[in-house]
Amino acid sequence: MKLENSKGTKDFGPEEKILRNEVVGRLVKVFERYGYSPLETPIIERYELLSAKSGAGEESDAMKEVFTLTDQGNRKLGLKFEQTLSFARFIGMNPTLNMPFKRYEIGPVFRDGPIKLGRYRQFWQCDVDVVGCKEMSIDSEILLLALDAFKELGLDAFLEVNNRKLLKGIIEFAGIKDELADSVIISIDKLKKFGKDEVRKELEQKGIDDDKIAKLLSAFDISGSFEEKIRMLKDIIKNDIGKQGIAEIEEVFSYFSDEQKKNIIFNVALARGLGYYTGTIFEGFARKSEVTSSICGGGRYDNMITGLLENKKEFPCVGISFGLDVITDVFKAEKKDFEKKTVTKVFIVPIKTMKQCFSICKDLRDAGISADMDFMARGISKNLSYVNAMKIPYAIIVGEQELQQNKVKLRNMKTGNEEILSVNDAVERTNKND
Repeated sequence: MKLENSKGTKDFGPEEKILRNEVVGRLVKVFERYGYSPLETPIIERYELLSAKSGAGEESDAMKEVFTLTDQGNRKLGLKFEQTLSFARFIGMNPTLNMPFKRYEIGPVFRDGPIKLGRYRQFWQCDVDVVGCKEMSIDSEILLLALDAFKELGLDAFLEVNNRKLLKGIIEFAGIKDELADSVIISIDKLKKFGKDEVRKELEQKGIDDDKIAKLLSAFDISGSFEEKIRMLKDIIKNDIGKQGIAEIEEVFSYFSDEQKKNIIFNVALARGLGYYTGTIFEGFARKSEVTSSICGGGRYDNMITGLLENKKEFPCVGISFGLDVITDVFKAEKKDFEKKTVTKVFIVPIKTMKQCFSICKDLRDAGISADMDFMARGISKNLSYVNAMKIPYAIIVGEQELQQNKVKLRNMKTGNEEILSVNDAVERTNKND
């Protein structure tokens, strides 16, 4: 049998998994700083939830890429392609939750789609969402959370922001029927990737007249500062939904400083392909990176939970998802030197002192230090070569001479400095340099 991964999936060795854990840890630090608490939902959902009208939308690329399966009760199921629908189901099933409810969820999702750098068929999303708040200030908070996440990760990245109501206003301005709006938005979402000519062809195939397509696409030529773009949009959009979208995006941007606006850019052509968005939408990208996929994305989806429950109770929601795989691909593309090849902080080298080192190793672990030791009776040079290759910060060398003094030899692998210390002092020294 030829051993290979399923297409679009990959293994992560210790070095890369340590990096991924580091990214997740830094994101969680930011999420919790903003008051979001953890949640976990299953990776398998009923297909009827994934395909719900209030969800992604039947024409979205995501629905075409769902992995489906059937259980022994002949129920149709699917692997979740994002975290949002599972979050919406959880809210709908727990009506007594105090609002607003803020949560984060981190885990794998699945899409049977095309593969490229930053895009796989099993990938991890790191989501934050809040339900129960209509105010645009929470949209602004989500965007500032994203900027703080970029900073925490050391990423040179920016956000593009738009509003779905504004897009629908542009579609109405172009004279396109409202029932085609969601389908047109899916086409607009392809502008950045495929360009105007391809989008024009797709819109023609949907039966839209050339003059209406030209009018639609002309709106996306708007450029300039945020204020200049808003002024030009107000000149052409006179319908109610478009004016509401403009007012919402103005309010969102009113919470940002001039410095923050350098990394939060108003993009009139930003669409996002999922059908459930109702207001603010946004995506994040790394600057000057060969990874062109978005590193995060999200928006406001006020109708999803109401639609799932089929009642009139309001559940305003907004959230953002960070792509763990894309972010780590950005780091690797930048060829950053990732220091950690192992979680081990201290490696013990016994010189015919195996049992005593076994005990010292336990002492280090009891003190909260990640410790390992040589169980193979190798020589000092081989052990130090191993420690150096694995980028382990410290080695402790223990021979009969050190034991007679009730001490150990601590070697700093970065500086090469060696000290004769008691085990307690060695613990203190390595902990001090965390």
